[in-house]
Amino acid sequence: MPAGPERSALVGRVMGPEGPCVVTVRGGRLIDITARVATVRDLAEYDDPAGFVRDCDGPDLGSLADIAACTPVESRRPETPRLLSPIDLQPIKAAGVTFVVSLMERVIEERCRGDATLADRVREQIAGHIGTDLAALQPGSVETARLKELLVAEGWWSQYLEVGLGPDAEIFTKSAPLASVGTATDIGVHPRSTWNNPEPEVVLLISSAGRAVGACLGNDVNLRDFEGRSALLLTAAKDNNASAAVGPFVRLFDDTFDLDTVRKLTVTLQVRGTDGFTLRAESSMAEISRDPDDLIRQLMGRHHQYPDGVVLFLGTMFAPVQDRAEPGLGFTHHIDDLVTISAPALGGLTNRVRTSDNCEPWQFGTADLFRNLARRGLL
Repeated sequence: MPAGPERSALVGRVMGPEGPCVVTVRGGRLIDITARVATVRDLAEYDDPAGFVRDCDGPDLGSLADIAACTPVESRRPETPRLLSPIDLQPIKAAGVTFVVSLMERVIEERCRGDATLADRVREQIAGHIGTDLAALQPGSVETARLKELLVAEGWWSQYLEVGLGPDAEIFTKSAPLASVGTATDIGVHPRSTWNNPEPEVVLLISSAGRAVGACLGNDVNLRDFEGRSALLLTAAKDNNASAAVGPFVRLFDDTFDLDTVRKLTVTLQVRGTDGFTLRAESSMAEISRDPDDLIRQLMGRHHQYPDGVVLFLGTMFAPVQDRAEPGLGFTHHIDDLVTISAPALGGLTNRVRTSDNCEPWQFGTADLFRNLARRGLL
């Protein structure tokens, strides 16, 4: 659970016996507010979503602990609700290479052509040509333009340096509406991937007017071998069954938690494998190279509208360089890894790693949601 005042406005979703429900959390209990607001998309459009949620009441669905315990596939009971991703109709977008360390790793993937055995050698070459102190460079500035000219002349400019240091951010479609998974369930990596990693990130909930109204945690599961072979494989690397985890709840912005709070968050990643391997890393939002407001402006405006709002993964500074097996091969997932992404203000998002073909199929789409809500008299 997120740490903070008891009156923090949290919103999530569960699958109940009759269908999906929008819920809030009070005293460790999940309160069904679907009769007041049928979708999280609609909630995000209110002038004061946090105030609206605090004023909502509804049926008590049970304790969060009990419902979380019944969320994994093997633990479900038909009569007990289970946690879902806390977002619904919003397209899921993601910003890439917004931190210097992740920028360097993308360049390494490109130079390695997705071959993990070459990573250490290429890392040394890049340090010699580019250096490692890029944090002071402002994307789109005169200084970065001069650096680009130098690196182009030396044959070391990269498409990743372009989006990391140039004027235009990389913002791509991570997944479709209703395709993300929540906490306490499986996340998927493509069965043919042999070099992959989690990406711990902060995710913004944004209204159709371009206003950030809340935040949660996300895991932008990534296939380094696919994207490293070709940037045109970005969709194959990023968008697979259960490859976007979001949760555990969206914390709505109010006078105790806002975008300035997000700018100061530290996100912690922990991976625990059945082989005894453990990994712990941190990602500090204070080191992001592009401000969240800038990313929102580049994502949407007069040039691109999102009538159902949008959610945006803000990027990660996690660099998966810790060797797991042979020296120099860095990190890659093993089946049944337990991945926990946490921040005190946002709680913890925990998922188990499986191949995407062995994760629960995505079978409940937008048409299913609206048919269900109509049948329940909630539209």
